This record gives sequence, structure tokens and C-alpha cells, in this order.
Amino acid sequence: MSPQPKKLAFIASATPEAQSGLEELVRLYGNVPTAEADVIVALGGDGFMLQTLHETINTGKSVYGMNCGSVGFLMNDYRTEKLDERIGDAIENEFHPLKMTTTNEDGSTSVALAINEVYLFRQSYQAAKLKVVIDGHVRLEELICDGLMIATPAGSTAYNLSAHGPILPLEAPLLAMTPVSAFRPRRWRGALLPNHVCVDIDILEPEKRPVNAVADNAEVKSVLHVRVAQSTDITARILSDPNHSWSDRILAEQFNN
Repeated sequence: MSPQPKKLAFIASATPEAQSGLEELVRLYGNVPTAEADVIVALGGDGFMLQTLHETINTGKSVYGMNCGSVGFLMNDYRTEKLDERIGDAIENEFHPLKMTTTNEDGSTSVALAINEVYLFRQSYQAAKLKVVIDGHVRLEELICDGLMIATPAGSTAYNLSAHGPILPLEAPLLAMTPVSAFRPRRWRGALLPNHVCVDIDILEPEKRPVNAVADNAEVKSVLHVRVAQSTDITARILSDPNHSWSDRILAEQFNN
């Protein structure tokens, strides 16, 4: 007896290409409300996929992306034929996002999740001055830089790579801590951290050197302290074609010019 086809909900970014794909796929396969779906099919680019993953975190639903954008690193190829079979054969990857907790200049606190990275960056012409503490141990008494990020394996090929950080295999239990334009210590190029650590970052001289913090696309202005730790109780699920898995894509990136 063949397995019951999964119920699919199609969503798309606002681009003409994604909207055209949405119309075509709904005509071919129908559409159910996202609350009733087994799988969310997201049509767009990497930004739309990240948005969709955030919206479906801890719902138990998997997201299958098809590229209707520019880069599409997180997406599968757009094809209309045999979509049920492709989704049935797809590999599911589970991700536990980073949880960013900030203490802010106005006395408030903020919490946001990051599938790709948490990034601190200078708000003014003055370089940021940061103190980095890992699991209660001071590792950098004073880091002067334009920015500092903590990236997951899934996000290691994004901004982290552009800042000359390392690419992490998807299965690696690691985080990449990567500075942007480090001035002091001049030769510090970053670190690889176990993914179970808790990172605390104090902003030094915040009145003179204000700093903003971003978790994926959620930005908090004028932070005084940032704590970053993996959320083991929160899960995002993404499906990839077996011949184009995330693990293969991340491995391939290490050999691209």
C-alpha cells in the first residue's frame, strides 16, 4: 500500500517569478491552509526561506523551498513535475536556532532567534569595544572591531563567509565566532566554539561606542549586553532533495573559488 500523499501548503514571496510559480503549483497540486499542511512549500529566495523557517519554528511542520530568487542556497531547484515524489524522497534537516537575549540602553530586554547568525556591529563612526565571556570565562578582555558575529553551520556560508569566517559542515557541533575588521587584538581572526556554550558580550563605553545587535533579520539598537546560546528546545525543519542536500552544498562551498 503506497503512503498517503502529504498535504501541501504553498506560499510565495512577492516577486513576479514566485507569484507565477505559486499560481502554477496550486493549479497542479491544490493548496491547503498552512495550519492543516504536513509540508510548507516556500517559493522565493533565501531571505524568504529564512522568514518561513522562523514562522514555522516548533510547529512540527517541514519546509521545502524551491528557488524563485537569485542565490537560492537554501532552496531546491524549481520544477513542477513529480513534486509529491520529490518531497517524499527529501532529506529532513533539523536545526536548533541561536537564542539572542539583549539588555538595552533604555533598560528593556529583547529576545530573538537566529538560524543563520547573531551579529553585533558599531552604530557610529567609532569602532565597537567588546568584552567576550564564554561559559563564565573571559576570553577577550577587550576586542576593538567593526563587528562580531556568531554563526551556525547553516549560516556559516552566509555573512560569516563574506567576513572570512570558516565554513562549518552541517553536522558539526560547532559555532563560528568571526570578527569584522578587528583592530585589537590585530591578529585575532576568530574562534570555533562548541555549540553548547553560552557566550556573553559586554559593550564597553556604550555612550561613546554604541552597538546594535541582529539575530537574522531582527535588529535591536543600542545594546549594553548580549547573551547567545543554542536553543535545544526549539526546532526548525527543512527538506532538501537527496542529490542537492544542505550537507553537499556546504561541502561544495569549501571548494568553490
